[in-house]
Amino acid sequence: MERILFTEIPQEIMGKLFDLENYINNSGINMKLLELMRLRVAQINGCAYCVDMHHKELKNLEETDLRLSSLIVWEETNYFTDKERAVLHFTEILTKLNGKPIADNDYEVIKGHFEKKEIVILTLAIAQINTWTRLMKTFQIEAGNYKVGG
Repeated sequence: MERILFTEIPQEIMGKLFDLENYINNSGINMKLLELMRLRVAQINGCAYCVDMHHKELKNLEETDLRLSSLIVWEETNYFTDKERAVLHFTEILTKLNGKPIADNDYEVIKGHFEKKEIVILTLAIAQINTWTRLMKTFQIEAGNYKVGG
């Protein structure tokens, strides 16, 4: 049972979160790449609502079932491009901080594929989906009801 309904979250907060989301989505970074990153964060954080949402968004973007089912083991497959692999690696590093600094070699992986402004936006996007997963898990927002474009 939901602890706090989505509609009970103060609109001032939701407005700011959605403004940031819109900025990220309109930043020029490929939407499928952003959604792969978001789904991976949702998997790592065990957020059923976010897994449902981003799986549906990726299906809408015509992502393949093979890549969707393999995302959780992306390092063991050859289904993802070097750029996607760099984002997924960076995503895992920033999501599983464990109180450790970001190593230079981890930063270099992402730097090889993106300009500085894009790295800032990707970092913000990873932080943003981590915020969403924490909100959804804390409030126990029910999974399965998300509709793309709705």
